[in-house]
Amino acid sequence: MLQIIGTWRLVEVRAVDPEGRPVPSQYGEAPMGVVTFAPGRMMAVLGDSRPPVTGEVRFYTSYTGPWTFDGATLITRVDGCSDPTRMGTDQIRKVRTEGAHIVLTPPPRLHQGVMQQPELVWERLA
Repeated sequence: MLQIIGTWRLVEVRAVDPEGRPVPSQYGEAPMGVVTFAPGRMMAVLGDSRPPVTGEVRFYTSYTGPWTFDGATLITRVDGCSDPTRMGTDQIRKVRTEGAHIVLTPPPRLHQGVMQQPELVWERLA
């Protein structure tokens, strides 16, 4: 089974619409993130790392909690977060590998009026 314990860096975010066409993700053109999995507990911090533009709201999220992983599905029970609507929820991600990377696929979400399916690509830090 894939071992996810360790620290991972976000290297790419891809998103497609319901017809499979690429669309801009809420992470922007310069996504940045780190996720750390320790035995029984994880924390993630993600955002748009472009230089700030006056008046522009950019994406940012962080959350932490206990997690389980069965080799295909990662579930985190959120007990600390930047978005209060996530508190106490289960954040469910499908997990697969692409070479040395892991790809986490959250549920589809609405962004700029378009339903999209994001995929977050991570590489393990040494």
